Amino acid sequence: MELKGYGKDNWILEYFKVILAFIAAKLFPNTTGKKIVLVGGNLGEKYEDNAAVLHRYLIDHYADEMSIYWLYDPNTAYVKEQNIPNAIALGSWENYVLFFQADYSFHGHSILYDLAPFAPHFLLLNDRTVMTHVSHGIEGFKKILIQKEDLPQLERTDFFNCASQFERRIKRNEWGIPEEKLIVTGFPRFDRYPADQPAERVKRVLVMMTWREWLLESGTKEFEQSDYYLNTYGLLQHEGIQKLLEEQDMEVTVALHPFMQRFEKHFEEISSGRIRFVAFEELSISKAIEESDMLLTDITSVSWDFLYLNKPIIFYLFDEEDWETKRGIYLDLNKDLYGYKAKTAEDVYGFLKEITGGVNFNKWYSMAPQFIDFFDQDNCKRLTDRVFGTKRTE
Repeated sequence: MELKGYGKDNWILEYFKVILAFIAAKLFPNTTGKKIVLVGGNLGEKYEDNAAVLHRYLIDHYADEMSIYWLYDPNTAYVKEQNIPNAIALGSWENYVLFFQADYSFHGHSILYDLAPFAPHFLLLNDRTVMTHVSHGIEGFKKILIQKEDLPQLERTDFFNCASQFERRIKRNEWGIPEEKLIVTGFPRFDRYPADQPAERVKRVLVMMTWREWLLESGTKEFEQSDYYLNTYGLLQHEGIQKLLEEQDMEVTVALHPFMQRFEKHFEEISSGRIRFVAFEELSISKAIEESDMLLTDITSVSWDFLYLNKPIIFYLFDEEDWETKRGIYLDLNKDLYGYKAKTAEDVYGFLKEITGGVNFNKWYSMAPQFIDFFDQDNCKRLTDRVFGTKRTE
């Protein structure tokens, strides 16, 4: 499953570029005295999530002793808009040279999409960099989709950060990651905010559904007939919910998963009254998490943030059977959910009435320590303390 096609049309040129970059890195090694660190996440499309939080931490604490670079998609403008220092375009000559010179690297999705687009074809040439996968969400819902191109990247990665012992067990038993590569140091993006911060009153609702790989190639007609579209769109048109939003003076922000961007046009017209649809390129997920008082979702990893913050969650599992048969789920959706479980729009309506009746907190907050080991906002420190000082010997 290809998410991006860096260099796909000129693959011969890209091969030569990578080989020449490798030679250049050997002929002209880093002589600055500073170790080189590469950080990338969100496929280079946004400066958010674990990788971005870690990058900011590195800039604030290690800039004097390390050369720290952020990798970004050259088709985006956020680097200039946010004035991100030492930003390098993915797929550029400098990107590949630094890839072979780097002492450390951190990626949220994969080496291919976050660090160096064509370099995974030449991973054997990089025996220098200590590579760490920091993930983009706690792994607890969707079972991992391991593609053919993922295998050498997983093997080459030196460390896989885990938010907890719960996540470590999944990566060990389900992913097959060797024990020595798993480090439990916490979830970097949890450093952004203190735990247990429910709103005084639930007024702002974030609606965010995860992606479905079986819909990615759908045409317009097929998509509009899917359970995903019919149930999500139908939920937002529910008469009782719309009336409740008016009565309680509530606002709803709706956003799709970034992998579902091509379907955003099907939801744009729902922006009216109390409901606002936000395109991915306009959305700040971190800001939405902080500003929203509750989450309405299916099984998106953003739900872990709302649990951490002790904010109400409604899990709208209209296609639970599809998930169980087409992908697989790590959690038991009947026993392990840390929020209300709804199967229909009417269920959602009933839970919303309960929440607006005074339940401004997550009734399942006591479950948080089962999935999250650290609540102290020191996750980046633990991660860097563990990784730095490690020298690759293989």
